[in-house]
Amino acid sequence: MKILLATAYDYPHLGGLSVHLTTLKAGLESRGHSVDIVSFSDVPKWKRDGVVRGPAFVFNKVKKGSGYVWTLKRRKDELESLIKEKVKDGGYDLINAQDAFTTLAALESDVPVVSTVHGYLTFEGISKGTVIEGSVEADQLMEAERQSYKATREVITVDTRIKDYIEKETGVVGNMIKNFIDVESFKPEMERRDEFREKYGFAKDDMIFFVPRRLTKKNGVIYPILSLPAVLEKFPKARVVFAGTGEMADEMKAKANELGISDRVTLVGAVDHSDILEYYALANVALVPSIYSAGVEEATSISALEAMGSGAPLIACAVGGLKEIIDDGVDGLLVEEQNVEALSDAMIRLLEDPVYAQKLADAARAKIVADYSHFAAAEKYEAIYLKALGKQ
Repeated sequence: MKILLATAYDYPHLGGLSVHLTTLKAGLESRGHSVDIVSFSDVPKWKRDGVVRGPAFVFNKVKKGSGYVWTLKRRKDELESLIKEKVKDGGYDLINAQDAFTTLAALESDVPVVSTVHGYLTFEGISKGTVIEGSVEADQLMEAERQSYKATREVITVDTRIKDYIEKETGVVGNMIKNFIDVESFKPEMERRDEFREKYGFAKDDMIFFVPRRLTKKNGVIYPILSLPAVLEKFPKARVVFAGTGEMADEMKAKANELGISDRVTLVGAVDHSDILEYYALANVALVPSIYSAGVEEATSISALEAMGSGAPLIACAVGGLKEIIDDGVDGLLVEEQNVEALSDAMIRLLEDPVYAQKLADAARAKIVADYSHFAAAEKYEAIYLKALGKQ
């Protein structure tokens, strides 16, 4: 098949969606398919900034959320033009849209459309404070979601909660395919720990907790900082390293200063995805401290999967899709979300018992290879594509 993956967001960029597209493309191509990607980044920069993003700032000043809806609608218009241009002489068998507004754009072409749903557009907007719950703008987002789910040929979701959500809202029964990773790229490299620590300026005897998360509220990034003082009482060389950017950065720095631990908290900013494996390798433990926020829960976290695949012992909060991929005490530790003491205890436990930590890491790697490989996922996607085309 010739397949077009499409998104109204930037590609490539730092984040799970970009990783998903790159990894899915590799998996599908390994099965002999031809795959292209079209994204908002393919729109000329002057138009991205001046036509799509620029007016949104003004509209939001007038009414909160109006600019956000404006931007998504303009992205849809731009993607519609790009997709029509691509399919005009592209000979595509199918378009796999990665969000609701891209689905609406792709439906205007003559090519069959399958949609992958990575989250809850409306509720995530409310959670971030981008739109107001119960507002006209929130209703418009929900209507776009409903329209896209009902009109596409098949819906794929990355966890069972999103699948249930779509069925509840629209009656459409989706296909759940959990997120996945490139198991050939994300593999244990712990024997190079000292090398990577020297490269990034960390001491060889640091006890590093690595948090590969965007610095946003729903990712719970404040909690490793709140939990660190108790850990430092037993392990003075403990350190938390965050890779990501976001609106929580200033609050996190302020809290670390307030607690007197700023010298043990490192925010490295955005890390290119090609380098993230080196951070997993230099870490003693990986943390995914996601929380429940305004109706939004973590999906099948790619960061968690990459940590497990990379051989880093993982501690995560027991929310959303994290509960589906981690077997507590077998291939990782799950703690109650927003529970500072529970997170501290788990962090201390893995530092106190490195043999147990390694046992969890080994079991996690085996699970990822067996169940979350991009090769296995590509086979599942192929089956859904064939179903959408009436060939299965």
